[in-house]
Amino acid sequence: MMGEQQQVADIGDISELNGVAQIVRDETLNAKLNLGIQSNDEAITTNGRMAITFLDDSTVRLTEHSELLIDEYIYDPDPSKSKMALTFGLGTARFITGNLNRIDKQNIQLKTPTANIAIRGTDFTATVDELGRSLIVLLPDAYGLSSGEIEVITATGSVLLNKPFQATTVSVFENAPSKPVILDLTLDIIDNMLIITPPDEEIIETEEVVVKKKNILDFDDLDIDYLEEDFLAEDELEFTELDINYLDVNFLEDLLDVIDALEIAKEEDVLAQDGISTNIKGTQLGQDLDTQITTFYTGEKLTLIRSVQNTARVDINGGASYTVIFIQNGVSKVVTINGGEGSTIKITQDN
Repeated sequence: MMGEQQQVADIGDISELNGVAQIVRDETLNAKLNLGIQSNDEAITTNGRMAITFLDDSTVRLTEHSELLIDEYIYDPDPSKSKMALTFGLGTARFITGNLNRIDKQNIQLKTPTANIAIRGTDFTATVDELGRSLIVLLPDAYGLSSGEIEVITATGSVLLNKPFQATTVSVFENAPSKPVILDLTLDIIDNMLIITPPDEEIIETEEVVVKKKNILDFDDLDIDYLEEDFLAEDELEFTELDINYLDVNFLEDLLDVIDALEIAKEEDVLAQDGISTNIKGTQLGQDLDTQITTFYTGEKLTLIRSVQNTARVDINGGASYTVIFIQNGVSKVVTINGGEGSTIKITQDN
């Protein structure tokens, strides 16, 4: 009956496909063009890329090794009764809003493992690594202008993205998002990317020349004969928006590391200017993969979070002396702040 809210079986379909992907519902289905998509489906790409177009013309494009969960989708002639809830679980996804009049924006819930995303007519990418860290980038429209606004929200704060290529990162949901930065492919950014994740040494061979490449700045187009190889034979599909390089997973994950490193450096600079000196032993500022402790400042407050099977959080004065002991499921981690001769905080958690 027209006008009544109803959850239809098919809420969209696979509109683009390149390579291998699956749709998981009651059973695992091999992805194919025009395959119907339903609520609660999970879209997974392996060595492939896929685009899903919903009934409101919104589109989600997934790069390789990505996961998208369609938590809920209800399409109704009354926009106030329509709903969309998506979780970007892993990898890189690009979300492009459809007809703005078909779903009220307050009824669109987008999230990653560490952040919620509120949109206002937007084109953006979300990159999530294996630890759940999220990088959100607002993309420009066809004229190079802002495509809208994104509000990235966590348990302790939010930031607004409203400029092309403006980005923020979130390490854990308990942290506020990082201060927005505008991504610019300058030599500084490239250098930072190479420092954090140096590329493997690659040997490019031609008939007469063997050239070793260690740095992106050493590359010379003249080293490669582009006419020697048939690039069309590698991929029968024509170039689409799915191939644009700002969706490249490795590139965006590298940027996530770069922005995190810059945020830590800025925090240390601010603390030095404010005369706050903290000596931390047993872990480090930022996300320590060895101890699984995330440490950050909010003003003079120092926060330590360790999240394994259980989550423990400690908020202390960064200028005072503490010993913090995490004992979780039999594993002990000891962190000393400024010598550790003052107060001792011991947290014990078991299943």
